[in-house]
Amino acid sequence: TEIYTLSLHDALPISALAISLQPWEAYGVDGAILFSDILTPLPAMGVDFQISEGGAIAIEPIRTEADLEALRAAAFDATTACPFVGEVLGKLRAEVGTSATVLGFVGLPFTLASYLVEGKTGTTSGFAEVRKMRETQPELLHGILELLAENIGAYACYQVDHGAQVIQVFDSWAGHLPEDEYLTFAVPYQKKVIAAIKAKHPDTPVIIYMAPDVHSKDGQFLDHLAATGADCVSLDYTVDFGDTRTKLPANLVLQGNLDPKLLRDGPLDAIKEATEKILRQGNCEIGRASCRERV
Repeated sequence: TEIYTLSLHDALPISALAISLQPWEAYGVDGAILFSDILTPLPAMGVDFQISEGGAIAIEPIRTEADLEALRAAAFDATTACPFVGEVLGKLRAEVGTSATVLGFVGLPFTLASYLVEGKTGTTSGFAEVRKMRETQPELLHGILELLAENIGAYACYQVDHGAQVIQVFDSWAGHLPEDEYLTFAVPYQKKVIAAIKAKHPDTPVIIYMAPDVHSKDGQFLDHLAATGADCVSLDYTVDFGDTRTKLPANLVLQGNLDPKLLRDGPLDAIKEATEKILRQGNCEIGRASCRERV
């Protein structure tokens, strides 16, 4: 019997790699996405956080100019700050070879800023502190967003450098913003991150996703997402795939659209029926090989 002793630093990449590989090993899927969290790079920016067993997030809030200056002083460097991310991506790429595409991902500035300003998940308070900062200290919020855009762009490029072939960018909570504020506090920083990726890795596809929220459900902001410079828009389940396809640029790739609750709860026949409907609306023949060729 052989006994191996692993430090926590060693164990993290091994666990993340094993979980990232599970769907590919079980189902032979075409893509394998890094198992991580959008908050992963925050400690490297000088922001520590805790996640309880129940999933609650606790962060020391960033709400003053002095707090922002402390963030700037942290001098984010993905290469030295998140080496385990690059390690997992490299190993994941080696494991799947040419049989699947390796995806990395990052959280976009507004969503990350909402955690920093609220000190927790903003959904629990209706993003009250972020709203207050937008109204009373907009320049401070812009400063936070600008710094996050710079750091997250570098973090995304780091992932490509270490094996990611596609980057998915998430602005999960930006949909709670009214359109005028969304255009002011979210869109410019979405574009900055995507532009940073494209400047260094012009051939790396970028997928953008935003969760359906008060102002973003039913496809209300899809035209804005389509104009960010991303190659692909990931659709939530509140829109009709076929109808959306006719409204967005023909060269824009679409993906997603399956209701996560249906995927979680089933039944299997309903999942199959909903999936095949999406494939038909995307003008994709039913069948794994033909769909992969079209995509």
